This record gives sequence, C-alpha cells and structure tokens, in this order.
Amino acid sequence: MSSHHPEERWVAVDNYGYSHLHPKSSTEPSNDALEYALRNTAKEGLPDIAVSPLQGKFLKIQAQLVRAKSILEVGTLGGYSTIWLASSSPDVKVVSVEVNDHHAEVARANIANAGFGDRVEVKHGPGVDVIPRIAEEVKQGKRGKLDLVFIDADKENNWNYVDLAIGISHPGTLIIVDNVVRQGLLAQADTGNSRVEGARRVVEKVGQDERLDGLVLQTVGEKSYDGFLIAIVK
Repeated sequence: MSSHHPEERWVAVDNYGYSHLHPKSSTEPSNDALEYALRNTAKEGLPDIAVSPLQGKFLKIQAQLVRAKSILEVGTLGGYSTIWLASSSPDVKVVSVEVNDHHAEVARANIANAGFGDRVEVKHGPGVDVIPRIAEEVKQGKRGKLDLVFIDADKENNWNYVDLAIGISHPGTLIIVDNVVRQGLLAQADTGNSRVEGARRVVEKVGQDERLDGLVLQTVGEKSYDGFLIAIVK
C-alpha cells in the first residue's frame, strides 16, 4: 500500500457501498447537491482534495451519533464535507473556517445551493486567528460549546487547532483530524515532511493529554491510503 494511487478494488468497494447506502432516493444531502458542489469546486479551480462520498457520510453519521448541534470545521475548501455535516440535523449549526478567500466564496455558493445556508457560517481567515474569536463568542453565550470538531486544514497546525477547540468543548465532544496516516509515513520519524511531522505531533500530543482519549483509524478507498485521528474529550 505504498502507492499514492488507489487500487481499483478500493474504488470499486467505495462505489458499491455508496450506491447502496446513499441512493438517489436518499434525503439529505441530495446527490444532486453533492455532485454540483464537486463540479463547481473543480470549475472554480480548487484542488481535488475533499473527502470521499463515503467519508462524508461517515462524518454525517458521527455528528448524528453525538447528537451534534454545534460543529466546528477547520478547512472548508469547496464546502463538500461541510454539506455532509450540515445535513446531520435540521437544527445543527456549523461554523467552518477557511484561510483562502476564493475557496470560502465557492464554498458559500455550494452550501447555499444545497439548501444549508441557514445552518452554516463560513469564516474567512487563518484557523489560529479565527478559532479564538469563535471561543470568545462561546464565552459570551452567542454560540454553544462544540459537540463535534472536524479538522482538515494545514497539517502543521493540527495540534494547535485541537488544543484551541478543547477550550470550547465539553465532555463527550468528538474531534476528528483527517489525513494523519499519510500513506503510512505517520510511523516514520525524521521524514523531513512538515505535514507528516504535523500528523505525528497531533497523535503524540493527544496521547499525552489527560483531557483526551483517542485512536488512529486507517482507511483505504478512492482517496488511497490514509486515515483519521479520532478523539473524545473526557
């Protein structure tokens, strides 16, 4: 599994599973809205690095399992994962942070097209600057404490985002960090790759932090070989 390209059988299983478990007749989010988001994201020149459809549904189900009403997403891109999270409940509120202004505008359009504009707020700016402002709004009672956090942004700041989010979370808050396995490089020290180093740092810091309990879940599929760090606030 050292290749950066997915094996055909992994993609075939993704396609088979998705076709049966999120059929055209499914409710939210509609496949039409999801496909529009992907097309528009590509048309606007954004990179093809969003979660896969089944990973998106994984996020939706995690949000439903913790009965999330307040979700923080770090790394909006074109809003594809945001749409999945926003579909988890009629009364969920998602605040998504995106450093790139053009990406944020594309995401807002995709989210509005999906019908979730009233559930999602896309904030533009670096996560390390925006999250403290969100934290202040939580302290002022303008937002509820976080029920779920999804981090899929610059990997070097993975731990900084987790640490900031813990301060506005509660016992039972679920934190998911994407792309930590990195083709298995997670287990290798001294790669010289800052993204791998960021993944290793967040895994090691979570393991050392008495506020958290976590695991690494490896995945294969159309996004090749990678995985999530999944942690819960104690």
